[in-house]
Amino acid sequence: MRQKIILDCDPGHDDAIALLLAARHPALELLAITTVAGNQSVEKTSTNALKVCSVAKILNVPVARGMHQPLLRPARFATDIHGESGLDGPELSSIAPLPLASQHAVDLLIELLLQSDGDIILIPTGPLTNIAAAMRREPAIVPKIQAISLMGGAISVGNVTTSAEFNIWADPEAAAIVFACGRPITMVPLEVTHQALATEEIIQRLRAMGRPVPTFVADLLHYFADSYRQVFGFPAPPIHDPCAVAAVIDPDIISGWEMHVAIETQGEWTLGRTVCDIYGKTGLPANARVGYGLQVEKFWTLLLDTFQAYD
Repeated sequence: MRQKIILDCDPGHDDAIALLLAARHPALELLAITTVAGNQSVEKTSTNALKVCSVAKILNVPVARGMHQPLLRPARFATDIHGESGLDGPELSSIAPLPLASQHAVDLLIELLLQSDGDIILIPTGPLTNIAAAMRREPAIVPKIQAISLMGGAISVGNVTTSAEFNIWADPEAAAIVFACGRPITMVPLEVTHQALATEEIIQRLRAMGRPVPTFVADLLHYFADSYRQVFGFPAPPIHDPCAVAAVIDPDIISGWEMHVAIETQGEWTLGRTVCDIYGKTGLPANARVGYGLQVEKFWTLLLDTFQAYD
């Protein structure tokens, strides 16, 4: 039996790679792709998701456009990392995007979850606005969620401020709703994703496959590498979002601790921080499994084998 999933994303280079992994890996059944404002506007992230689907011939998965801004705050984008299109680098101007689903993403999330047998895992790789909005509009979906595997947060140092990781910082109120929902959550933080470095060797292995999809991934990573070198000084780019997909395919690929995670929504210096109670100081029950380690070789084997399978 394949695991049913919904990918909620904001493509974004690493979101695009996560989408390609989610759509092709034989252990997963991708029911829908929902898009949200994050790395770029929801109009651009939706177009990017549709173009990725077009490149990879992912034809039978609905792509639904979601929330255009956070629950309580203006939208803030990651143009310095992902460019003006949100997916700068590969030449996509000639790629005709597939059509959007007629439903709003929040409506589609609610419909699919209410119709389910509680066997759908949500994989959010952007701000959690769509997920939180769906929970607020229809609380009956919450017990229908099998689990949530999200890319976001950090145990220690952030990447958009000294305290916060981008996805949580972009909509901390939504993150607070999701972390308080009571469903099993795997949090894949920067401590994990910064181990998933797409080295030049990885990029060359993708190009050596000689197929359109692996070449497209290599082109994405080439741009992403330049961004991370210029902004953060990284020798190779970390591909954050596929780690949350890999954690569903093989839960043992990420080592983690059970702990309570609170979301800072008011701090002057700490807005968007995932406050991880590693030592149980609050006395609050654990609400997430927080990753700290990644089986790096196993992770890249999983990704490369999946991309090799594309025609």
